[in-house]
Amino acid sequence: MKLFKLTATLAIAGTLGACTAAERLTQIGQTPTLSAIENPTAQAGYRPVVMPMPEPVVASYQPNSLFRNGARGFFKDQRANRIGDILTVKITIADKAQIANQTTRGRNSTNSAGLGGVLGSIFGAVVPDVITSADLDVKSGVNDSGTGSVNRSETLETDVAAVITQVLPNGNLVIEGRQEVRVNFEVRDLIVAGIVRPEDIEADNTIQSSKIAEARIAYGGRGQITDVQQPRYGQQVLDAILPF
Repeated sequence: MKLFKLTATLAIAGTLGACTAAERLTQIGQTPTLSAIENPTAQAGYRPVVMPMPEPVVASYQPNSLFRNGARGFFKDQRANRIGDILTVKITIADKAQIANQTTRGRNSTNSAGLGGVLGSIFGAVVPDVITSADLDVKSGVNDSGTGSVNRSETLETDVAAVITQVLPNGNLVIEGRQEVRVNFEVRDLIVAGIVRPEDIEADNTIQSSKIAEARIAYGGRGQITDVQQPRYGQQVLDAILPF
């Protein structure tokens, strides 16, 4: 069964590699194509956000008043607050972590038992080779040591426009934005999604990435540079199945 699974995996990987190679051959000398602008809610795998909601509050209106319930100002608020509105997300990520860990473990044990007299008294007459003065010694030892360190530094500063795709019952906004930039034969993708409060949107219709709940931020690329940096499919298959 294991051999069959391994053979099937290699066959699938070879088929996918052949299809990918054929597709790449048709794209030689051409720039990477940009994705078409589509409705995010119509894409495969999209699921509306469901979050715990507080009890609904009935809106109250004051007669003969210039202000309405829930208004943020005397004049109309130009900040995004409805499905389809656009706001700018200021992404600022400066992550740095340094971790060093060292462990040492050791254990030694020695057990000694005088079994010769007991064996000699029982089997001495039958087994003449038993030495009545013999002892049984058992020794064991375990030593283990390990060291590990992490030194990571990541910095990302950019702006991306996002669209409100959903308004939750408590007024929070679900946003999603994607940006593609093609430079020569490389396409850089930037994706941002999450939940924001209308109160956190600034007067210039921008919001900081640190104020996005359930934030999903992805920055990567596709093209010739990324293709060279990635290992070949055969190497990826071997890395997945080799136990050493």
